[in-house]
Amino acid sequence: MAFAVACFTMLSTIGIFPVYQKDVPVVDRNTGDFVTLPDKNCGRNPPFLVILVTSQLNQTTDRMAIRETWGKERIIAGKHIVTYFLLGNDSHPYHQFAVTTESLLYKDIIQKDFLDTYYNLTLKTLMGLEWIHKFCPQSSFVMKTDSDMFVNTYYLTELLLKRNKTTRFFTGALKMHEHPIRRLGSKWHVNKWEYPGRKYPPFCSGTGYVFSTDLASQVYVISKKVPYIKLEDVFVGLCLAELKIKPEMLHSEPTFFADRVEFSPCRYRKLVTSHFITASEMMVYWNVLEKSMIEECPSR
Repeated sequence: MAFAVACFTMLSTIGIFPVYQKDVPVVDRNTGDFVTLPDKNCGRNPPFLVILVTSQLNQTTDRMAIRETWGKERIIAGKHIVTYFLLGNDSHPYHQFAVTTESLLYKDIIQKDFLDTYYNLTLKTLMGLEWIHKFCPQSSFVMKTDSDMFVNTYYLTELLLKRNKTTRFFTGALKMHEHPIRRLGSKWHVNKWEYPGRKYPPFCSGTGYVFSTDLASQVYVISKKVPYIKLEDVFVGLCLAELKIKPEMLHSEPTFFADRVEFSPCRYRKLVTSHFITASEMMVYWNVLEKSMIEECPSR
């Protein structure tokens, strides 16, 4: 037992796990200055939609697949869509050298010097919202998603234009009645010191959610006053509750899927996200989807 406590303390010290003292989570949210920034002037060419993709340093293949498919900078329905990757750091100088080189080539990486682990996803997401707040408030919408997601940017843009709500708006795969998992060993375990409540406020799955940009900025600002929790989607939900914002459906039918949806061109034309998609699948699915855009799909 003593050995386990010592190991936990050591891992907490280097940032893999935040340390929680009794009743008070102690997490250093001051992640410092940006290490890497994209070459983008949002004031000169304001994007309609900025997609922020959480990624790990070694996921080069996934980032390349996204750049060549749904994350490619493009104009959809006259609207400018751009994608950036959110990265932390690690203790391997080679990884940072590779990321610096990648950033020089593609100019689409946002990075700070905090340890890049699953339990720092909240810090990583806040870093992305900070970048929006400071450098790209001229955009209309912000999406946060992950590197193993398929995102149909054509359908997302279409639905956002139809929804025609550009302020205080938040949508995704809605989670309205979720409870903290207290089971030790669970990836999503949350102890009572971290979150004493019996039920989470409404939030959206971290696999993919969309803010109006004004709200993304407000979440970043209010986040400093909200008790920290390592589950980034729940933390965003806590910020929304503080702002008295309720997540909304983007469409009358579900379009954001936190699980994998088996591919067919007609099915993927009417969804926004599908999870657990490999880089090679992403390339195939996107090419087939784009080629099928003019084809008729059978009515349901």
